[in-house]
Amino acid sequence: MKHDRIKSKVFFYTTSPLSCPYLEGQVERRIVTELTGTDSDDLHNALSKSGFRRSHYMAYAPVCPNCNACIPVRVDVANFNLSKNWKRIRNKFAHLDVTLCPARATQEQFSLFEAYQKSRHFDGDMALMDFFDYRSMVEETPIPTSVVEFREGGKLVSALLMDHLDDGVSAVYSFFDHAKDYQGLGNYMVLWAINECANNNLPYVYLGYLIKDCRKMSYKSRYSPLEGCVDGVWTALDPL
Repeated sequence: MKHDRIKSKVFFYTTSPLSCPYLEGQVERRIVTELTGTDSDDLHNALSKSGFRRSHYMAYAPVCPNCNACIPVRVDVANFNLSKNWKRIRNKFAHLDVTLCPARATQEQFSLFEAYQKSRHFDGDMALMDFFDYRSMVEETPIPTSVVEFREGGKLVSALLMDHLDDGVSAVYSFFDHAKDYQGLGNYMVLWAINECANNNLPYVYLGYLIKDCRKMSYKSRYSPLEGCVDGVWTALDPL
């Protein structure tokens, strides 16, 4: 990885093959590198523009042996299509109080996170996380990161763990109240991030990996226009 502002050497490693958590019968393998030292922010920006994601102090990208279903995607903020459905969701939750908080885990956040996992992802590994695992996910970051809290009448109803990039923001993870009244709140957090970037003249919201054949990961195609990083080049993606 060549980048003018990165002075130190960067070493990349590949993980051992594991069963893919998204597509049955597929094998997952990743290329990873550490985000450490004074160049960590510059390195993270460069890698994000090459399709990498961050987890704790690591940046990673899929290098699966028999599959290329994971497509890094980002929303083109300036040309985002605010459809009637998006306007409805925006208006539904426009009254929420929003606060950008430091990347510090709280018991209140974890209680909401735990309830979300049990209601939406009870069969996943994250449902087994305790408070210390959650704190590690939030606080182990070498780059500018925020927890965006959304409240109704003082009650925490959703949160977005968000990395700050030089060309936008990266939605690391989000969770929300599973009550019926809050349906669409996950979408609203993305709409909020898009609007936040627009207000700050930042061009992109990075949403991670789109997997067309996985219901949990295909929703990202709803945000149009969407760009995907294919063979290191960002290009406009056709709607599903």
